[in-house]
Amino acid sequence: MNDVETDERAWPVALDGVTESVVTTLGPNGLWNVAALGLHAPDAGVDAGARTPVEAVTWGNTRTRRNFHRQGGGVVQFVADAHDFVDAALTIREEEEPVLDSADAWVRVRAERTDEGREDDTRWERWRLTPGESGVERERPFTVNRGFYAVVDATVAASRLDVSDYDTDVLLDRLAYFERVVERCGGTREREAFARLSAETGWHERR
Repeated sequence: MNDVETDERAWPVALDGVTESVVTTLGPNGLWNVAALGLHAPDAGVDAGARTPVEAVTWGNTRTRRNFHRQGGGVVQFVADAHDFVDAALTIREEEEPVLDSADAWVRVRAERTDEGREDDTRWERWRLTPGESGVERERPFTVNRGFYAVVDATVAASRLDVSDYDTDVLLDRLAYFERVVERCGGTREREAFARLSAETGWHERR
């Protein structure tokens, strides 16, 4: 973690609504599992430098869930690389180090389960995430690329394929729309990421 600056036990970025992040959790094999994780801020939001906990929900018996129970936390990071979002959401990826090269900022979090339940056949658990050591790797101007956000939204749709609560045809239509956005607005990295998403899910063959 060659961070530019750190602020112990605080969020390195402001959080509002649901922020899509990547989380790494240490597995029993000594490697860090990479997964997507939505951070749910309280209604008032969270300022950068604040220590206010946020919430997250894990669905099913994922590696993130198991590692949260086993290790009591992980490393949340904020990335702007579409490829890493696809890997985190749809593949099994493990790393020797907890912070990805693409992370603009990161924070160690303590994860405490606060609730659990079932939705149809899927078990869910709600977690309170409290920030610990954090760092900012790089600062850059904020830019908006529709292709990048289309990839992020597409990972959500793709992760819900074959989940009984969701209409598969509707999800496939969404993926087709996001693909068109990526083709029109995305850069090379976004197009490569969407191609990886398509290969991992095989959604084209299901239309």
